[in-house]
This record gives sequence, structure tokens and C-alpha cells, in this order.
Amino acid sequence: MCEYINMDLALILFGLGVIGFIFNRNNLILMIISIEIILLAVSVMILFFSWQFNDVLAEVFGLYIIAVAGAESAIGLAIMIAYFKIRKI
Repeated sequence: MCEYINMDLALILFGLGVIGFIFNRNNLILMIISIEIILLAVSVMILFFSWQFNDVLAEVFGLYIIAVAGAESAIGLAIMIAYFKIRKI
């Protein structure tokens, strides 16, 4: 039972990310953070299953998801900075 705590953690993180995305539709920063939490939950689940089934390819795929999530947050932040510079708020 103790070995499935990572799966429970991933499901809780995924649920929190979905709830955060649904309830914060007006705040762009919180939406991006919620997407990051969802991607983190998916990567934790993939890494858990790669450890359980001893699959190296899934570990590489999990690292790829983490890299894409980092790039997505950097692009989102750059778009927000450009938007606020145009509006001069």
C-alpha cells in the first residue's frame, strides 16, 4: 500500500490543478500555475509507472514533459510582460 503513495500524490495534484484552472478563469497567472501543476502531476505519474515497470523510455518522456512545462511558463510570462508593457499599467 505504501508504494502507491506517489500515485495518490499525482492524482491529488491533478485534481488541484483542474480545480484551480476552472475557478480562476479571470486571472491569467493562476491559470498558468494551474497548468504547471497539471503537467507536474502527469510527469509524477509517468515517472512512478516507469519506476514500477522498469522502463527507461518513460523516464525520458517524463523529463521531456518537465522541459516543455518550463518552456510553457517562460513563454506565458514573456507574453504577459509584453502585454503589460503595451498597456503601460
